[in-house]
Amino acid sequence: MDTSFLTEETLLYLICLGVGVGVLVSLSALRNVLSRRETATEVTSRRMRMIQDGRSIEERLALLRPTARAGSLAWLPLFGGLPLKLRRARVSMAPARFAGLCLVATVLVFAVLALRFPVWMAIAAALVAGIGLPLAALRIRISAQRKTLIAQLPDALDLLARGLRVGHPLNASIGAVAQQMPDPVGSEFGLVFDQVNYGENLPDAFQDFAERVDIEDVHYLSSSIGIQHGTGSDLARMIDVLSKVIRNRIMLRRKVHAISAEGRLTAVFLSVVPVMMFGFTTLTAPEYFGGVMDDPLFIPMAVTVVFLTVLNAVVMNRLVNFHV
Repeated sequence: MDTSFLTEETLLYLICLGVGVGVLVSLSALRNVLSRRETATEVTSRRMRMIQDGRSIEERLALLRPTARAGSLAWLPLFGGLPLKLRRARVSMAPARFAGLCLVATVLVFAVLALRFPVWMAIAAALVAGIGLPLAALRIRISAQRKTLIAQLPDALDLLARGLRVGHPLNASIGAVAQQMPDPVGSEFGLVFDQVNYGENLPDAFQDFAERVDIEDVHYLSSSIGIQHGTGSDLARMIDVLSKVIRNRIMLRRKVHAISAEGRLTAVFLSVVPVMMFGFTTLTAPEYFGGVMDDPLFIPMAVTVVFLTVLNAVVMNRLVNFHV
């Protein structure tokens, strides 16, 4: 059998190809897990599915309301609050498994890049690809879930106010919201309903809801429930006013978002282009930067360029994102 084609360079390329395919498969699997959505045939509420499965209130509270720290991962600065982040993103994955996938992706990317590039560059790229990108994807998904919850909140409050007007108790009205509204607001109100049935005070349950999702409008709702529970008032009217305020805030956010679209696109362009240019140049002409790496000024200049690039991204992001 002729093996003359199996030169050292060919074997190196085959190894790089195999590792690259492994990295691609791992990142694709992670992306599919993070972007998984429920189909139309599935039940709209995770809590209702758990009830259909015969789960007790204790089990529902334990699964839908995890602790804010990650147990054995609590000492890690980026993974300490991973259970809460995964829950806010509605990703059905154990924190340890998520951290393990990030570690595997980091090692695979480092193994590929270390064959051709300096170790420090391979480590930096591996940390960005294996840890930075998954955490960024998780943050983007959390932001999307927050926007969905805020958009659903006025309808949920209207339904809650209608139940109070026809004479239903507040807890029964909360249960109706949990049954009729889709996720994520349906599961959140269902969790409040379960907490109250489990023996917690209603203001404490709503306060826990506000801390769990960390949305300003939900904090307003929690404060309203707490004031009404302590002093007594027309809660239905208060919830109606809050629903109108939230709708007006949503409309204002959308107007500001549309007006600042050009500035946000410019910020993304100015932040991404330097990184893309560096990566493309490094891949196509490694000697372009490799030829000056031995110069004593290379490291200080590289650190300065990275610092200025990050500072540019932070400043541009602050300039084009407004809190409403």
